[in-house]
Amino acid sequence: MAKLCEGRVAVVTGAGRGIGREHALSLASQGAKVVVNDLGGNVDGSGGDLSPADQVVAEIKAMGGEAVSNGDDISSWEGSQRLINTAVESFGDLNIVVNNAGILRDRMLTNMTEEEWDAVIKVHLKGTFGPSRWAAAYWREQAKAGKPTSGRIINTTSVSGIYGNLGQTNYGAAKAGIASFTIIAALELARFNVTVNAVAPVALTRMTEGLGNAPETDEEREMRSPRWIAPIVTWLASDEAAGVTGRIFEASGQTLAIAEGWHRGPSHAPVEDPTTLGPIVAELLKNARPNAGMDGRDGSWPQSAR
Repeated sequence: MAKLCEGRVAVVTGAGRGIGREHALSLASQGAKVVVNDLGGNVDGSGGDLSPADQVVAEIKAMGGEAVSNGDDISSWEGSQRLINTAVESFGDLNIVVNNAGILRDRMLTNMTEEEWDAVIKVHLKGTFGPSRWAAAYWREQAKAGKPTSGRIINTTSVSGIYGNLGQTNYGAAKAGIASFTIIAALELARFNVTVNAVAPVALTRMTEGLGNAPETDEEREMRSPRWIAPIVTWLASDEAAGVTGRIFEASGQTLAIAEGWHRGPSHAPVEDPTTLGPIVAELLKNARPNAGMDGRDGSWPQSAR
């Protein structure tokens, strides 16, 4: 039986640990040749160590797959270009880019520093843009040369971005930006036979272990394992997913769902006099769906924020 990603070439950023590691191993198990990118830094982005990426490469080779490690900084223009070049130079092609690398610098807005804002936006948002941009340029040139293309970009957003979470204005803004980036890039790259989707994972990893309540049982820990995120990413990376683009998926050990984006709700004719807006806005709010909470459901938005 043919494997889902047989012979395809994949780049996975932040693949040395956690969710990214699961992506790399899953793609390799389905026949992909994988560039394992990871700076090996701390959760806040400091430091660096290529050994986590090397360990994942060793695991893939031990299962009979092909992989190389890469330690480039994907939030830099040159680093993201080198990463994409590594795939082409190592395996002769590029088919899949999984933008997964990220850091955390959580802080309430009133206390957040400029550096904490800039660092998170750079790694998440620019770190998604850079590899995607260079991959898109590669696929465009392939298409212009008359060569068949079947590109896949799979980004990592977050429920903190698409629904909102206290203490994460930097992280949430970056992740919401990634969701919008995904939709627009999907529109732009369709003509090159490239799909662009995103996944909002919920899992217990090095980045999230200090957030919220820790799992108390083995069953709870298993439900929050990062292994539950890899199947949808692997499927989206395959030829089977050719007709799916511009979508945001939620994935965890509890659910696989599609997040529905912004839609226009209740509306009113244009208003010129601001003094008349009170009852009009009240009626609009009465008929509008409330913002979703972190569980993605109506009615779970904090009462204090309504």
